This record gives sequence, C-alpha cells and structure tokens, in this order.
Amino acid sequence: MSENSSESTTLDESHPSAEEIQSGCEGSAMAQESPKNSAAEIPVTSNGQLEDSHEHSFNRDLKCSLPVGLGLSETKITSHGFDGAKEGVVEAGQFPSKGSRAQQKSGPVVLADEVKNPAMEKLELVRKWSLNTYKCTRQIISEKLGRGSRTVDLELEAQIDILRDNKKKYENILRLAQTLSTQLFQMVHTQRQLGDAFADLSLKSLELHEEFGYNAETQKLLAKNGETLLGAINFFIASVNTLVNKTIEDTLLTVKQYESARIEYDAYRTDLEELNLGPRDANTLPKIEQSQQLFQVHKEKYDKMRNDVSIKLKFLEENKVKVLHNQLVLFHNAIAAYFAGNQKQLEQTLKQFHIKLKTPGADAPSWLEEQ
Repeated sequence: MSENSSESTTLDESHPSAEEIQSGCEGSAMAQESPKNSAAEIPVTSNGQLEDSHEHSFNRDLKCSLPVGLGLSETKITSHGFDGAKEGVVEAGQFPSKGSRAQQKSGPVVLADEVKNPAMEKLELVRKWSLNTYKCTRQIISEKLGRGSRTVDLELEAQIDILRDNKKKYENILRLAQTLSTQLFQMVHTQRQLGDAFADLSLKSLELHEEFGYNAETQKLLAKNGETLLGAINFFIASVNTLVNKTIEDTLLTVKQYESARIEYDAYRTDLEELNLGPRDANTLPKIEQSQQLFQVHKEKYDKMRNDVSIKLKFLEENKVKVLHNQLVLFHNAIAAYFAGNQKQLEQTLKQFHIKLKTPGADAPSWLEEQ
C-alpha cells in the first residue's frame, strides 16, 4: 500500500440478539476451515481503505471470539492498519448511550426544592408584613370606634402619662431658660460696651474723670458677674436638655415599642378569639393551632416590652430626681448671688458644681504650645 490507514468502528445501539450472533458465528466457523490466513483475504480498495462488506464480517468474527458473559452493549472494537504492530484491540466496558452522553454534558442535576429563590423569600416577607399590618390597622380602627377591646396596665399607663406631661413642662422650662440666657448674653455685651465707653470718656473729660471712672468700673463688674451667671445658666440648660431630649426621649422610644407590641398582641388575641368562637373541623383546626402559636409569640414580646418599660421608668425617675436636684440648687444660688451683688458667693457656687468659665482666647493654643 502507498500509505497506512486506520479506522475505529463502534457498534451501533441497535444490536442483533444473542441467538442471531451465535448462529452467525457457527456459519463463519465452518467457512473458516480453510488453512488460508483470514487477514490476507480481506480486500482493499484502490484508495487504501477496507471494503465495508468484508470489514463487517471481520468485526462479526471478533465478536464471536468474545466470552459469552460479555454483552454486546459492553464492547467496543477497534481495528488498526495491517502493517502496524497491533492487529486488533477489543476494549470491554459499559458503552455510553445517548441518554448518558446527554446527562454528562448537562452536568450535575440539582433538585428544585434545594434551590433558594431570593425573590420568593422577599415575597414571603412582604406577605407576612402585609398581613401583620392589616391586623394591627384593623385593631387600631376597632379601638377608636369603640368596638374592639384593648389590654390596659393601669399602673404602667399612669406612669407613662405622667412622664409625657412632665416632658412637656421640662421643655417649657428649657425654652424659658434659653430665652433668659440669650437676653442675659445681650445685656452683658451691652454692659461691657457701656463700660468701655465710660472709661474712654473718663480719660478725655478731666472735669468728669471720677464720675465716668466709677460708672466704668461698675459696668465692667456687672459684665463680669453676668458672664459668671451666664456660665451657670448655660450649664443648667445643657443638663436639662440632656435629661429631656436624650434620657426621657430614649424611655419614650421604648414606650412606643411597647405600645406597638400591645397592639400586635391584641390583634392576634382578637383573631384567636374569633377562631375559637367558630366551628371546629378539619379545616379550622390547623388555623386555630397556627393562630395560637402566633398569639403566644406576640404575648411573650408584649410581656418583655412591658417589663423593659417598667425598668426604664424606674431608673429614669431616680436619675431625674438626682439631676434636677443639683441643677435647681445651682440655678437658685447663682441667681440669688448675682442679684445680691455677692461676687464671692457667685464664684463659690460655680466652684461647687465644677463649672469652668471660658475666657476669651482660652481655646487658642499658647505660643509655647505652637512651638
């Protein structure tokens, strides 16, 4: 031959039955009793390829030589060129079918139940939120119309009402104190300017030198005492502002959470009561059981929030009494000492409450610190 040729032949899926192969093998065995070499009798076409009819008979002879226990679907026969080192190789194994090949290409199979869909989870959360909002809204409307019942803790509700009323009164005191601080700041600024004007005229008017000098010193002293009183009032404002807008506001935020938990508790309690009044059958029993579980969850939440509000109200009352006691004593002593003209008593009051006045330019670093 001019060039070597090799060809791999794979059995088709539609194989003949075992009886047909056995009968074919017996016939071929009778025909092969000739002493000639079977490989030499295989004709070759003009282009160096095997003829199809003889190749088919050659493959059939090879299959006949296989063991009986080996199925046709588990064989793959490969024939090589006759001038090579290998005359034929028979590989045994599970022959891949079309379905198995398609399954290998598609990759691992994942069950649909195991796949978590974020869109479905969000939809479920929205559904639960909508249902809860509907129940709470229905409960609020029923209470306002007088048709629904609500859970009331008389002692706790009374404490909450007192706290809200006190907050309004403290806010009013805070506004008035801020107004006083603003007016006092303007008065001190005016007194300082007036003192500078008297001092300037004292130097320029020789006839009224002493009179302008006395007034200048008086106004400067009043301005100094006013700055001391202003420091005490600002400290009072800062403390009351912290009490009203932080401490009390934090407690009222917990109260709002408690009221929301109370509405949810009453809504699910009403829902459970309506189901219990209805008929009990195979359809309603699962709903009653589910409603009982939701009611228990919201009852525990309501009890927890009620306990938190009680604890916060107790600590708030103790803190409020302590803070307001100190601030009211400071405010009284500072005002009394200022209008009595007792400068030493006014300064002593600030020292008692550890109040430090900010002098002009105190925040700026010194030249030594800058170096």
